Amino acid sequence: MTDHHARYFDEMAHDKNDPNPFLAVYLDQGIPFDQEAKAAYLKDCASRSRQFILPILRPLARLLIIVFQLYKILLPKAFTSSKILHRFLYWGMKQFISPEANYMILRHFYLGSEIIQFIRDNVPGVDVQLNPLKPTNLEPVKDDLFLIHDLNLYNFIINMNREIRDKQLEVSKQDRLNLDAITATRIPIEPMPKRWTNKLDLLTAIECFTPIYQLFLTDSDFWRATNSLQLDETIGIMASRIIGSNDRLALINNKHPMVPLTTLRAGFRLVLHGLATEQLHALLVELKEKQTSASHAK
Repeated sequence: MTDHHARYFDEMAHDKNDPNPFLAVYLDQGIPFDQEAKAAYLKDCASRSRQFILPILRPLARLLIIVFQLYKILLPKAFTSSKILHRFLYWGMKQFISPEANYMILRHFYLGSEIIQFIRDNVPGVDVQLNPLKPTNLEPVKDDLFLIHDLNLYNFIINMNREIRDKQLEVSKQDRLNLDAITATRIPIEPMPKRWTNKLDLLTAIECFTPIYQLFLTDSDFWRATNSLQLDETIGIMASRIIGSNDRLALINNKHPMVPLTTLRAGFRLVLHGLATEQLHALLVELKEKQTSASHAK
């Protein structure tokens, strides 16, 4: 993945009588976001798939979620296999999802692992074992990547808070942040498949794959996965306490984890989850660069 996505917007002409909405969002600096990832995401948003295919497939996908939910009530553990699911996801990503969408998906696992490690590293006294996921190509998807990502998040929240409670620790502002876990350079994601069939944008792909995810997982696994999206606020609050600022918490849209939502809008909420991760990581990169500059100035 080169910087050609950023060049796509940097070189875009501006017509004041027909301004491009995605160019406006790309140029806006109010939201922290890696510039290349932002360009890739917005280019994906501007695709014909997002404009024409999503409105057709989204209601069908959500109808399937309802049908599969009824099926799971009757047979909660029938026809479930995480191995088959992830082989199917790998095949679908390789054959149909756009290079930009695949890039954003793999970045999400990478950045999520770094954010969790950052929180662990900045709460003195905790000793929580982590299982970082840092895929640079699609092959790791076959090894239960999506399921392990959800389990990692829950295990981290549970183990971290048990240690904080048992050791009577506190998540508080650190005078000097430990940002060793945060990669401030380009994430080394390899070029993604770019066949003529790789056209599905990120949101359309997620909406289509959500009922498949539901079908191959147990009802408990699927509900746990969808409820994990509302842990965005939990992670955001912990990070803001460490940083000493909660200015960016307003960017989190998956709210209160004590009010679980239905699975029907899981696809849309998953995109919001990905954006929250990108924004928090971009903020940490910004803080790392400032902290490094300040150290060099001394």
